[in-house]
Amino acid sequence: MVSKVLVANRGEIAVRIIRACRELGVETVAIYSEADRQALHVRYADEAYLLGPAPARESYLRADKIIDIARKSGADSIHPGYGFLAERENFAAACADAGITFIGPKPSSIAAMGDKITARATVLKAGVAVVPGTEGIGNMTDDHLLAIAPKVGFPLLVKATAGGGGKGMREVKSLDEMPALLTSARREAESAFGDGNVYLEKLIEGARHIEFQIMADGQGNVIHLGERECSLQRRHQKLLEEAPSSALNEELRQRMGTVAVKAAQAVDYVNAGTIEFLLDKDENFFFLEMNTRLQVEHPITEMITGIDIVKEQIRIARGRVLSYKQEDVKINGHSIECRINAEDPYNDFMPSTGRITHSLVPTGPGVRVDTGVYPGFEITSFYDPMIAKLIVWGETRAQAILRMRRALEEYRIIGVQTNIPFHQTMMDSHRFMGGQYDTRFVEERFSMEDAEESKASHPEVAALLATLVAYQETERSAQVVRRNERDASNWKWVGRWERMHR
Repeated sequence: MVSKVLVANRGEIAVRIIRACRELGVETVAIYSEADRQALHVRYADEAYLLGPAPARESYLRADKIIDIARKSGADSIHPGYGFLAERENFAAACADAGITFIGPKPSSIAAMGDKITARATVLKAGVAVVPGTEGIGNMTDDHLLAIAPKVGFPLLVKATAGGGGKGMREVKSLDEMPALLTSARREAESAFGDGNVYLEKLIEGARHIEFQIMADGQGNVIHLGERECSLQRRHQKLLEEAPSSALNEELRQRMGTVAVKAAQAVDYVNAGTIEFLLDKDENFFFLEMNTRLQVEHPITEMITGIDIVKEQIRIARGRVLSYKQEDVKINGHSIECRINAEDPYNDFMPSTGRITHSLVPTGPGVRVDTGVYPGFEITSFYDPMIAKLIVWGETRAQAILRMRRALEEYRIIGVQTNIPFHQTMMDSHRFMGGQYDTRFVEERFSMEDAEESKASHPEVAALLATLVAYQETERSAQVVRRNERDASNWKWVGRWERMHR
């Protein structure tokens, strides 16, 4: 039974989970560090408890304190959100030992997919193709990795076996530079995840990052909710996501979705998760990893399917069967999410800290803002710089782009620098409008200065592109009108004919 949920997180995702619980009539418990005493999730929850000092290792990463608070508050369940302890199998196991429901997958599934080498070996056994790279499991020495690197082929990636988010990852172009990069990758992985083990993976050039949302119940039912395009990245960190992907047709979508379900079944998965793929220029796709948690970008899937993923997580944790079968999942329209970060896009995206003095949040048809900040809230250096997610929905991709442009123009945050100008510039990019981008686009073929200079030097080009997008939307609307007219009854047509010939 899930009747009182402790949300083991902060910021916008904590607010998101609390709202879902409130709509289900479930009580909530917030936890907070000293830096988050005035945070929005603390205000929204039914109860709130202090964890400790601002650093995450002394607060949001203290599993023992969190479980003690759950016991003290009478919470029967814990939702980890994403980040922090969300993908720690030890935390999920500790919840089970304490008699507390962990709203997420089994510890064994987290362990199997948490270690990237083990995950590769597991899905390979299930017949799922993986990105060429290191084979086998276990820790590998630098000498061993240097020996097999030429077989993998350059360029390649050194990747941490634990964690994600680009931590412990290095691109290697030659054998000569590899020893130093191995050392720095191990050091960063050890610092971020407490595990310095790394492996090698072939760098697929021109690839797109496509992920499939998975939902699975405890009765063996597994479905996917379609894909998300996550190729717009910087330093392996996602900046913008959209769903569905313009790179997939229906036949490829079905094939990838089937493989995603197969990969989840290989680890007896339960609850919400994401299977990530790399898609090459020839439409070959390879398993990259599985995120055994709720994703940051889950709202765009909710927007195009109408399925509340967080509520469904709670239903599954209660032991219920999935509310939907695969044939019930219908993709409707297009959605885009911009991650609004406290960082300066004109200064190498350096993080920005300070107090938000003013915030004007966009509203209107098809616009959703998930945030945990408000005027007067202080952005510190202790946590991730993301302060909001701006999500829009449109009947078509063109309408979604136009709507995002409008929403970004309305969004005002004063007190800290944000990356809103970056997203505005991206919405004007002809490559983005055309869906012609890959995972290296932002780092290798895009800069704020060049984009703005081009727009200023050739305003007619930007205007033409905007006109083309608007034309696509206008033409779509006209087609809907014509279709509706064709569908009109004969009585309506007779009435029109009579009025025209009186």
